[in-house]
Formats: sequence, C-alpha cells, structure tokens
Amino acid sequence: METVEMYHITYQKPNVTLLQESGLGVAEIAARTCYDSFENSENECIKHAMEKLDTDAINKIEKSDLLANLAWVHHHHSIIEHATLSYLIRGTSRGVLQEHARHRLQAISVRSTRYTMSGVINAFVASMEAEDGFAFFLEKLLEMDLFVITDKAYLTIEIRAIYDKLTLQYHKDATFLQNAVAKSSLPFVETYKGDAQTLYEALQCGKKKRNVGDAFKHIVSDNWKVDMVVTFNIRSLKNYFNLRDSGAAWFQIQWLAEEMKKVTPEKYLKLIDKKYKDI
Repeated sequence: METVEMYHITYQKPNVTLLQESGLGVAEIAARTCYDSFENSENECIKHAMEKLDTDAINKIEKSDLLANLAWVHHHHSIIEHATLSYLIRGTSRGVLQEHARHRLQAISVRSTRYTMSGVINAFVASMEAEDGFAFFLEKLLEMDLFVITDKAYLTIEIRAIYDKLTLQYHKDATFLQNAVAKSSLPFVETYKGDAQTLYEALQCGKKKRNVGDAFKHIVSDNWKVDMVVTFNIRSLKNYFNLRDSGAAWFQIQWLAEEMKKVTPEKYLKLIDKKYKDI
C-alpha cells in the first residue's frame, strides 16, 4: 500500500477495488417510464424496451443523453438513484469508518473487531509467560499490520496503551482467560507455562474464541485498520464526493474518496462530477 507523511506521521493509504456496477440502463428505463419517451432514446435497447426487453443490452449502455440532461439541466437527481456501485475498501481506519457512517444512503459492511481480534488477545495471553511481556506483545502486534499509521515510535505508544489496558483488565477480571480463550484451548496455558512463543503458536492454531471482541473492544483506537464493502447509488455518491473529495474534508477520508473516484467508471462521473461533464 502507498504511504504518505502528514504532520510528520507516516500513514498507509487505503486500497480500493470496484466490485460491481449496475450500469446506466436501469436509470434511463426509470426516466423513460416517467415521461413515456422510450422512442426518443439514442440507445436501441431502450427505444424498444417496451416491445422487447433485452436486459443484458440495457445494462451495458455507456451513455444516456436523457440522464445527462436531467442531471445537469433539470437537476432531477432522483433518477440516478437507480444506478449503484459497490467498492471493496482495504486498509482505511476506524476514524474514517466513523466519518463514512454519516453518509446515510449507503450499504456498508465492515470487518468486525468482535470476530477478528483473537490474534491480539492470543498475543497478550502468551505475553504473560514472557520475561519481557510488553516486548513480546509489541513484536507480535507489529507483525499483524493493524494500524494505518506506520511509524514504529508512534505504534509503540499505541500498542503500549493496548497492553496496559489489557493488563489492567487481566488483574481486575477473574474470568479474563475464560473470556479470552476458547474452552478447548485453555489447557495450553498450563501446558506451555513459561514458554510464550509456543503458547502463542498453540493458541493461534487452536479453536478461536467466538465473539472474543465483546470483552475487549475497548482497546481499539481510531487508528485501527479496517476493511469494508460499501454500495452507493450514484446520487449519494455525488454527495459523498462533493463533501469528501474536498480540501475541507479530513485528510484520511479525502484519500479514500480520491481512491474511490479513481476506480469509478467515467460514465458515472459524467453524471455527478462537473469536471467530467463535457469529456
């Protein structure tokens, strides 16, 4: 992943892949239905849609004069809600996720800390058997590439905070191990007492504790890296790009908007971005 320095801190930029696009055809069909003007379409499959419906051809059209006219002359944007795009986003932050969630008209599915934190918890449990527990924990978490920030000095502070919070919880909670480790893996804690590395490997290979994150989500910061899939209709995407691909937006979500725009086919951008309108 590309890295960039901001305010003397080095960050990883997110990676974005376009998973699917619905095409423009359904949106033009919707518009033509409103006006009963199918015969005026420059697309033959739309012109004859009410006589012979060729959905494959309709979903492959590359432009629509009617949609462009409605979008830029009449500002009738509800029609373009029928066109959707889905993106796979890898390596953005939970801070960006919080900003992203403010855009209500989207479908969003995010990598769950609840189900995916077992490696971190296994590293902590094993660190209790190391001569220098924090050094062991730090080494394991650095290998996991968990954060959008990549500076080791900064990450040492971040991971130290996680370690200290877990240590406090460990000493206060008599059921810590039962919450952290699957029942079938609990015997490893005694079997490999004093051997942090072997214990860690055994826990990693053993059954994962279901919902391990329920008891430990409090350790997660805004710099924690997340993956997600988002689906926008292009009216909502227009609003998203207007607000987030802007110098006024927080730099991390600007990066994400920029990467999303890079993989958005031009035929959609022509309907929602003035820079592409006359291309």
